Amino acid sequence: MYGLIMQGVKDAVLQYPDSLIPDLAAALSAITGRSIDDFMVFFGRCFVRFFSNFGYDELIKSTGRYFCDFLHSVDNIHLQMRFTYRKMKSPSMQLIEVDEKGAVLVYRSTRSGFSKYLRGQLMEIAKQLYNMDITIKVLESQNDVPGGTTGPISIQGGLKTVIVKYRLDFDNREYMEKRVHIKAHPSQLTLPSVSSSLLLELFPFALILNEKMCITAAGEKLIESWMLNNVTKSPNELMGAKVTDHFKLRRPTGITFTWDNMKRLQTVNFEIQLLKGQTVLEAEEASALMDNKSAVPEPDDPSKLMSVARRGSHGLKNILLKGEMRYIKDINSLVFLCSPLINNLEELREVGLYLNDLNTHGLSREMVFSGFSHNSRLDLMCEREEKRAEELETSLALADSWKRQGDELLYSMIPRSIAERLREGQNPLETCQTFEDVTVLFAEIQESLMSDDSIKYAMTTVTTLNAAFSAFDSLVQTPMAYKVETVGKVYMAVSGAPDPNPCHVQHTADLALGMLQSIHDLKLPGVGVKIGVHTGPIVAGIVGLKVPRYCLFGDTVNTSSRMESSSDINKIQVSGYTANKLKKYGYKLTFRGKVAVKGKGDMETFWLEGGPSGTTTTTIVLGGFQYAVGADKLVSEVRGRTSLFADPHVDGKAQEVFGSAFVQVRR
Repeated sequence: MYGLIMQGVKDAVLQYPDSLIPDLAAALSAITGRSIDDFMVFFGRCFVRFFSNFGYDELIKSTGRYFCDFLHSVDNIHLQMRFTYRKMKSPSMQLIEVDEKGAVLVYRSTRSGFSKYLRGQLMEIAKQLYNMDITIKVLESQNDVPGGTTGPISIQGGLKTVIVKYRLDFDNREYMEKRVHIKAHPSQLTLPSVSSSLLLELFPFALILNEKMCITAAGEKLIESWMLNNVTKSPNELMGAKVTDHFKLRRPTGITFTWDNMKRLQTVNFEIQLLKGQTVLEAEEASALMDNKSAVPEPDDPSKLMSVARRGSHGLKNILLKGEMRYIKDINSLVFLCSPLINNLEELREVGLYLNDLNTHGLSREMVFSGFSHNSRLDLMCEREEKRAEELETSLALADSWKRQGDELLYSMIPRSIAERLREGQNPLETCQTFEDVTVLFAEIQESLMSDDSIKYAMTTVTTLNAAFSAFDSLVQTPMAYKVETVGKVYMAVSGAPDPNPCHVQHTADLALGMLQSIHDLKLPGVGVKIGVHTGPIVAGIVGLKVPRYCLFGDTVNTSSRMESSSDINKIQVSGYTANKLKKYGYKLTFRGKVAVKGKGDMETFWLEGGPSGTTTTTIVLGGFQYAVGADKLVSEVRGRTSLFADPHVDGKAQEVFGSAFVQVRR
């Protein structure tokens, strides 16, 4: 039931790629002859009409009385919408000039091709919500590729930021009159200058930064909070330090903590996190390791006395500060006017603060008492959960990879069909089966080169066996044949088990011919192969629990091994029973004579010289595997079981004929 629900949701919720809108614009342009830019502007207008149906127009109206107020607040709107749309990567927009005839807007984004789309949005918002007509011109444009979806790639491999500067022409006289009126009001003219020390008293968590982004001054409470996490350092070390050494910029996202960015984004809310340093407990542990006793601060050091008084503050949480950056022209500095974000009394203790540390103005203390949850704290929690989810996805992907590797290792030891039965809980003894007719092959690598250096000879042997057996492995593919094991220089394979195969004799013969050809193609000096083949009944099953192996038992295995040991180098010796079966399919066989076989007496054996009609093997591809198949051995086997009327030779229609025939036979 749940699967049906999930599938229904999957069908109802579609995720469209960013390239869809530019692609639609390009398609419409090709049909109608109008420009792509016209359609992108039209799509932008349509989007404003669309989101107005969901109440977002009221959100825009509430940002301010004038269109410029909205333009100043765009980034803050995007910041709040991140709580609803967690994966949204919003652009950045700032007003850099404002006059009676309009404004200059700078647009930044990691996606290219949407600058015209933004034009349509701004024009529709101005018309629909502020009842004014505007015209928009592009003054400058960087990295904006038409029809693109992501920014162009830089030489270093990262995405370049799309930067577009617009000139917006509209009637802005009312907004400018308001600004002039405020500046010219008598109350503004009589205000005296305010010293930075008074500013830091009003905002005890404030920061003042110079053009090099170094801390030139800080509020009293901020310094105390910094000292709680840096008990081994003097407060003077904070002054003059790089702000990035002790603070992390959390909002707005996607920008670097630089002078130009901070000065440019004065209308945007900022969130800065105080980084952890060495706490009281860590300092004591470090000191104890040095002199085997606890570090007790001297009474004449007031900074350390304060740290001792708050000894319970070890393991503090990071303090999150929220406020705005303001540029002070007189001293050419930036001041970060902020207050800490605290949800409740419990969190107040966790960050090492008290109520009297908070600003006396504003609602900071009331929010702590009421247990108000800040959006920023919730956002931080969401980010942590997203990070954990990503880590979980990575772990699951890694577990799947390990499982696949484990499966591959398991299937190299035992057949897949048997392994699946064991996974289902079957007893290994229940996997034992009797097969009335299978064909077993033994192949032994022969080396004629010897060396006085035993270590060098051993290494040469290992290299030779690895090359030969790797070539053999490429010929053995289930369900045609199965590699049973390799012992020393001997390679063992079977056809007809564990997957029944009515063509096991032909497949084994083709495998033997392929092995002989592989040794010839490898051109290893002094290296040959002896191959023996026999057909008969066997018993097969899993042996061992700790290191399970699929083993074959029976007289057929022994006879096949004797066929190999009594064979000649680069020859394939088959028993008389196997030879009689191969003759039916046109394989070339030469009578060798009677050979003395241990435990069997004299047996008539044959040399396998080649495949039917003078062909050795034909390689086909089926289901992603390669198979070595004799020319017409398959058709005669399945002609009576299927309705196929195949050519006498599989060549040319190998995949079609073999695939259909094999499915019919398995049924």
